[in-house]
Amino acid sequence: MSKLYYPNKELAKKANIKSLEEYYALVDKASTDYEGYWKNFADKKIEWLKPYSKVLDESNKPFYKWFVDGKLNVSNQCIDRHLKDKSDQVAILFEGDRGDVQKITYQELSKNVNKFANLLKNEFNIKKGDRVVLYMPMIPEAAYAMLACARIGAIHSVVFGGFSAEALKDRIEDAGAKLVITADGAYRKGNPYLLKPVVDEATKSGCESLEAVLVVQRNNEDIDWKEKDHKYNELIANQSSECDFEVMDSEDPLFLLYTSGSTGKPKGVQHSTAGYILWAQMTMEWTFDLQEGDVFWCTADIGWITGHTYIVYGPLAAGGTTVMFEGVPTYPDAGRAWKMIEEHKISQFYTAPTAIRVLHKMGEDEPSKYDLSSLKVLGTVGEPIDPHAWEWYHQKVGGERCPIVDTWWQTETGGHMITPLPFATPIKPACATLPLPGINAEVIEKDGTPTPKGEKGYLCITKPWPSMIRTIWGDDERFKKAYFGDCVKDGEPVYFSGDGAMVGENDYITITGRVDDVINVSGHRLGTAELEAAIAEDEHIAEVAVIGTPHKLKGESIFVYAVTKDDANIEDIHKHINQILARDIGNIAKADDIVAVPGLPKTRSGKIMRRILRVLAKGEELTQDISTLEDPTIVEKIKEVLL
Repeated sequence: MSKLYYPNKELAKKANIKSLEEYYALVDKASTDYEGYWKNFADKKIEWLKPYSKVLDESNKPFYKWFVDGKLNVSNQCIDRHLKDKSDQVAILFEGDRGDVQKITYQELSKNVNKFANLLKNEFNIKKGDRVVLYMPMIPEAAYAMLACARIGAIHSVVFGGFSAEALKDRIEDAGAKLVITADGAYRKGNPYLLKPVVDEATKSGCESLEAVLVVQRNNEDIDWKEKDHKYNELIANQSSECDFEVMDSEDPLFLLYTSGSTGKPKGVQHSTAGYILWAQMTMEWTFDLQEGDVFWCTADIGWITGHTYIVYGPLAAGGTTVMFEGVPTYPDAGRAWKMIEEHKISQFYTAPTAIRVLHKMGEDEPSKYDLSSLKVLGTVGEPIDPHAWEWYHQKVGGERCPIVDTWWQTETGGHMITPLPFATPIKPACATLPLPGINAEVIEKDGTPTPKGEKGYLCITKPWPSMIRTIWGDDERFKKAYFGDCVKDGEPVYFSGDGAMVGENDYITITGRVDDVINVSGHRLGTAELEAAIAEDEHIAEVAVIGTPHKLKGESIFVYAVTKDDANIEDIHKHINQILARDIGNIAKADDIVAVPGLPKTRSGKIMRRILRVLAKGEELTQDISTLEDPTIVEKIKEVLL
């Protein structure tokens, strides 16, 4: 078994969950009285405006309802209830791309959100249930807009600011949005860039529901003003800083967040009010051990669920200080992230494995130049982390003292599902470890039988949980088919995550990647995540992406795109990689093709676009929109290598 890293006993004394024994006690409570378990936390954590009548309604599966008839408001949960004790505490610590810093207290956040809410009501007649699309950069006004919508009962749908006009249009139309909130632009890597022209392109035809566009002037670029456009900076000045919040039902939709696949229209994941905010707060306190005085930094964009739950809603519901960062952690140099941690005394740092690998490549010893002693918990999100990156993160960033919480969850789950608890769980590198208390995550076969230990199965959540997806906006049948159509347990459909996993020693769960991210070599199913983790052991490899390509004899063969750290001979790397694959997985896993490329096609959130890599490897014409890539020019550079 891989080495286990045990929690710091001294720090554990003050932790929110202090030991594995405490963890298992919570698990036992949930297993013996599931509804009572959730009732206990709902009563403690949420400021109810009217008590709920029932914890869980299962009468219309899989359309579960939590905390039936309860009344609350998420803006109140995140802001108003903190004003008595935390009015002068920093709620949002914003750092711009160019280094400009704003420290927004809870009192200031309250005023800004109230003014924004009044603006939405007074100028645009936005009411409870109306949909508002946000196409925003990472600036405080984005958080104000989300919380203002929550305050008045509007349903927000944030669209990542790197998406194309066509993607934005699809989401506006599917949501039936009445208003789009955007910015003229923002700053990235020292340069201004524009967002408003993308909105113009998206809304030039169709979008029949759209009545207006509200534009935040972030960098005062010269843009084309349309008839529907309104200037936020002028209108906001006249709004009152007092605004009563709407009383919302526990099951009222809080937001829609669209996920997209390679085919089919985007899915509008619909999240509720009470269940979502409860789990957002609980996971902040458990997974990151958020304490008084902590400064929490999640490097995601608010266009993703990670930004919703762990930049805006979770940290603020827990009364913490959350960092919003406009730029990228590698600009103007590889020390930017470490400099920010030092200057702002950041306690928790939560980022993607891709970002960790890039920071490692750009400056292996860079963290040692900064005082990172304020850090107490490190986290990873978005994809499985390979052991090599994990070790560097642990040693160089965490100084071998900070636990790493390798979190598994999804847009659809609302918050963390499987993760170590930093001061309770013995941590195994690159392993998600155990489900959080109250979460019934199991590795099973499609008929519900448990998958034997050490073998890959389907990762399912076999009981409903408060923050789960409620439906796909406007398409209940698609919701049932997409999430409850593959696996059953005890004759009942259960939530299938789409991921594969296996259970190992100590009942630890390791995520093996999407079940559709599988290469079938001569009848052997090999997960790309498993292959990539093995290849990353080569000391010359900075980043790697594995795909399957058609093969006359094998069905599929393994094709490796490798970004190297140095000028090592690709033939030597090819030989060494195949030795590693043969050793770690078997001779069947040897790669037929390994090419050295200058970079990988990634979105601005760090996700590698493997669909593009498949098309390029096959020599097919690329028809996919590449405007969402961090560096669209990388596609042509890879093509040149493949010629």
